[in-house]
Amino acid sequence: MLFPTVALIGRHNDAGIAGHLLALAGQLSDAGREVLFEAETAANTGVTAYPTATAAQIGARASLAIVIGGDGTMLGAARRLARFNVPLVGINHGRVGFVTDIRLSAAADAIRQVLEGRYESDERILLAGTVRRGEDVLYEAEAFNDVVLSRAGRGGMIEMHVSVNGASMATMRADGLVIATPTGSTAYALSANGPILHPGVHGLVLVPVAPQALSNRPIVLPSDCEIEITLVSTGRVEAGASAHFDMQTWSQLTDDDRIVVRRAAHTIRLLHPLGYSYYATLRQKLNWNRMPSQGDSDGEDAASGCPA
Repeated sequence: MLFPTVALIGRHNDAGIAGHLLALAGQLSDAGREVLFEAETAANTGVTAYPTATAAQIGARASLAIVIGGDGTMLGAARRLARFNVPLVGINHGRVGFVTDIRLSAAADAIRQVLEGRYESDERILLAGTVRRGEDVLYEAEAFNDVVLSRAGRGGMIEMHVSVNGASMATMRADGLVIATPTGSTAYALSANGPILHPGVHGLVLVPVAPQALSNRPIVLPSDCEIEITLVSTGRVEAGASAHFDMQTWSQLTDDDRIVVRRAAHTIRLLHPLGYSYYATLRQKLNWNRMPSQGDSDGEDAASGCPA
């Protein structure tokens, strides 16, 4: 039997999600699978009909984890479970859904396909980052999307020096700097005019945020490099700067602090129903134009009358 033990993880405090989780749990039980509810999910939804497990217990016992929520829920689950090599399936109960790519209305059929072994998979990389002050490590965390260095809300631009594998690359003044995985290239990095990296590309994208010099442009780097950012100046002394590892923040950066980022040792395996297309996801989520099909007139969508 494929995936004999399946863990369910849901977005916390999301109205109506308990019913979807219970329906999915019933489907899995009917298919002969043992069901575990992630402990915080159970506590926040009031579900008591199934055994609960911490992330470490899920890593030890589960052969598959299904996440219902938005991309933020998937980011957190992926970071906690990546070291255990538990594959993940994402069902979208949020707004965007780049990595929670299965529509809620199609979830039952998609999960049935996965349980039958009819799925596609892809490996996604993680980032491992540390905040260092002299010889001391002040903070360390992993990120599925990106590591972001940013100025304080009311502070001025920050000045930073960037080196790659010990070689000096640039000194710049900007509101911040984004280091993103291919998965994260469609998140903050994209809004800062960075390129989209296909998940199959072994690269990282480095994107300045509102740089003072327009010649400071995004660059794609090999995924096996080490990037070190040294804070030269954090603007006004009382303002400071922050480092963000996905949704995890270290907000006590001062001049001469260093943020060191490299690819993490483990990866994340995402499962999709057969027919999954990354390009279809981009078209849908980014509203990319399509060529008019036969029967459309003058590039307009026949159903809506709007430009295609």
